[in-house]
Amino acid sequence: VNINYIKDYCMLKVVGTVFIKDRKLLLNRPRKRPIFQLIAGKMEPNETPIDAVFRESCEELSTDNLDRNKFEFLMEFEETAASDPNLKIHYYLFTYKEELNCQLSTTEEITELIWYDTSMTEIPLSPTLNHIVIPYCIKNNLID
Repeated sequence: VNINYIKDYCMLKVVGTVFIKDRKLLLNRPRKRPIFQLIAGKMEPNETPIDAVFRESCEELSTDNLDRNKFEFLMEFEETAASDPNLKIHYYLFTYKEELNCQLSTTEEITELIWYDTSMTEIPLSPTLNHIVIPYCIKNNLID
């Protein structure tokens, strides 16, 4: 039995999107958690990362006004889930290559949406944001 195959098969796969506007990063706070995170979600069985990121972004932003071709793969990594320190996730990170032109509103899952910049030091952030996404955005001069 190939242990790596079993580990990969059992690992939760997640997608997330970096949306940038006016040098700020779009974050949301789910109703179930006190921390902010990216627009993100779990991949469904047999779903590709691009299918999942498109579906999750449309769902979480309550819009059908996104262009699937504007999502661009940035990186993938493994991380501990913010919701469960015993759960490892495989994360596919994308960016959206255009400014959002939809009205932002909360949903059943999301209680708050904000445009974040690094001056907002009081905002509680997910480990993925702290360790990977925000350093990437700063290094690539995407946010202030």
